[in-house]
Amino acid sequence: MSILYKDKAESAQTSAFWEAVKSRRTIYSIGKEEIVSAEQVEQIVKDAVLHVPSAFNSQSARVVLLFGAQSDQLWELAKKTLKAIVPSANFPDTEAKLNGFQAGYGTVLFFEDQNVVKGLQEQFALYKDNFPIWSLQSSGMLQFAVWTALEEAGLGVNLQHYNPLIDEQVKAAWSIPENWKLLSEMPFGKPLVAAGEKDFSPIEDRVKIFR
Repeated sequence: MSILYKDKAESAQTSAFWEAVKSRRTIYSIGKEEIVSAEQVEQIVKDAVLHVPSAFNSQSARVVLLFGAQSDQLWELAKKTLKAIVPSANFPDTEAKLNGFQAGYGTVLFFEDQNVVKGLQEQFALYKDNFPIWSLQSSGMLQFAVWTALEEAGLGVNLQHYNPLIDEQVKAAWSIPENWKLLSEMPFGKPLVAAGEKDFSPIEDRVKIFR
């Protein structure tokens, strides 16, 4: 299907979208200064949850948004959990990394509601094996949308995966329903260091086109 721009404004909007996509980077050095209001961050997350697509319109995404001391608590919990399993000689490096995430302004936790996934598996048995895959695909789109929008707003963002090591502790700390499966943690804050240059593999090796 061809994309036809109705006017220059629509073309500009499309260009702005791609600029945001291209500008999205992983920023590890983040600070707590509130350069974007909590309300703006909340709206970004809510808009993404509402409008990012999901298979069969399942709307299985669940999100917990932590600011300030609540976000600090998450990373203290992660440090305590990892200290118990990481060799003591290696823990200082792990702790330093977790301190970097804790230094941010907040953290987004991404979950998928397994009751929704299981319900679809029962309702549409022919696609039973696909629903967990489609659930992950939808969550990936949501994470990308939130990441890109937060960065466009001026924040530094990175994506972490300390699940399933911290799953039970997170559920206990914030009364998370048992059927919510934690998929990732996204710390964000004031960017303190710009991202370096990004290397790209040859696009010819990654995209095939047949006319």
